[in-house]
Parts: sequence; structure tokens; C-alpha cells
Amino acid sequence: MTEPDEFWVRFWGVRGSIACPGGDTLRYGGNTACLEVRCGGQVLIFDCGTGARELGKQLQAQGPVDADIFLSHTHFDHISGLPFFEPVFKPGNGLRLWAGHLKPENSVREVIRSMMTAPLFPVPLKLLPADITYNDFEAGATLTPKPGVAVGTAPLNHPGGATGYRVEFAGRSICYVTDTEHVVGTPDRNVLELIEGADIVIYDATYTDEEFTKFKGRGHSTWQEGARLCEAAGVKTYVAFHHEPDHDDAFMDRIADEVAGMRPGAIVAREGLVLRP
Repeated sequence: MTEPDEFWVRFWGVRGSIACPGGDTLRYGGNTACLEVRCGGQVLIFDCGTGARELGKQLQAQGPVDADIFLSHTHFDHISGLPFFEPVFKPGNGLRLWAGHLKPENSVREVIRSMMTAPLFPVPLKLLPADITYNDFEAGATLTPKPGVAVGTAPLNHPGGATGYRVEFAGRSICYVTDTEHVVGTPDRNVLELIEGADIVIYDATYTDEEFTKFKGRGHSTWQEGARLCEAAGVKTYVAFHHEPDHDDAFMDRIADEVAGMRPGAIVAREGLVLRP
């Protein structure tokens, strides 16, 4: 039975750029970004990478699906699971897609339609039987997808734009801040304001500080910068996320040890992890 004030996040995909299944990524997982957040009986989904496939199967097994899907952005690793998300193929389901980085030049409906068009995909958007609505907003707005649920947003520094999110429910908060590149020595004010005093912050930790110099301009950050931002913003729990595909389980174990040493209580995201503020 769902408690009216239950609030948690589950990780269905934790990788960035491309899925990387295999023996070297079993413990942390190889699927790309997808998170499930429960606010009482409300279902919020953040990004629809390849991890969305398993999430969709579980949601559909529980009965009719009513969910809001918030996209950080529409690069392929964050939307490639949507065509394989079972609830879009079932009549009676209600899904609302949200994106804050596409206006005015584009729309989330047009981006998804383009992806699900021949010769790229066999089932066009217009044939999906679920009731799907598409919502474009400007990052910086506060959204209220359901009564009692507030979703703050902020623009992020990523090629083509991206959006960070802060979910507020029952006096607690979970932030999702991925696909953003920091400037060395200059904390991102948009991120700091979004995560101020949050209970849980999930942050783009694609690289290490040592690797970062080789990948400037690609739109990603480091686990060390995430720890620094969380310390400055008074965050309770920092979660390193969006792992580089070449970082195998052994590499991720080293990061887990180092990040916990830098900020006690910090966590490295892995598939199946459930956190409650």
C-alpha cells in the first residue's frame, strides 16, 4: 500500500553517452540515464535512456500507468529508451513529456516524432495508443505536475541546452542535475541555487578532475566538482551519476572510495539503488 508521504528515487540507468552492457559493468550497470521518483502515488520519470525499458515493464505490470516524464535534454542517450517503453504502446495509459531546452526553435513532440519515423523506427508517433501530451517550457520555470508536487528547473551548460530539476514533496527535495559542464574555479550559480539545502543531489560525474582537461566542450562535469557544489550548497546526500562508459566496475569502486573520502556519506549511483530523503 502506498503511503501518502512516501518519497524516493530509484535508478534504472546510470551511464552517459552510450549503453555499455558487459562483464566489466555488472555491479554499477550499463544502461543510460533513467530515474523513477515516487511522490506518494505519483510517478515522475527523469530521462528515458535505455534503462526505461525495464522500468516500463515494471510499471505496466502494476496496472494502468499515469506518469510525468521530465527530459534533461534530447540527446540520444537520454531518449533512446522511449520507443521501447512499454506504457506508450498500451491504451488507457496517460503520459506527459516535459522538456525545457527546445523552445522556440523546436518542440519535444517534434524531436520524438523525428526519432520514431522511418527509416529509423517502424512505429510512428501517431500510432501509439497511449494518451501522450507534450509540454515545452523555459528552464527556470517552476512546474506543478500534480497537487503537492513542485518541480523547480534551471538551465544547464550543455551543447544544445539541458535542464536541471528539483523535486519538492512533503517537505523534502531531490535534485537531478546531469549533462552540465562546469568552469574550473567558478561554481555554477544556476546549479548552486537549484540545489541549495537539498536532501539528495544527483549530479553529472562523468569525468575525474584529471580527465576533464581532455574533454572540455563536451558538456559534462566531474565527481569532484559535484562534491564541491554540494558542500557549498549545504546538500545532505551527494550522488555521483552519468558514469563514463569506459569506467568499469573497478574504476567506479575507486571513485566510490575517493568521493566518500572527500565528502562522507556520498554515494556512487548504480542500477537498482533506491534512496529516500
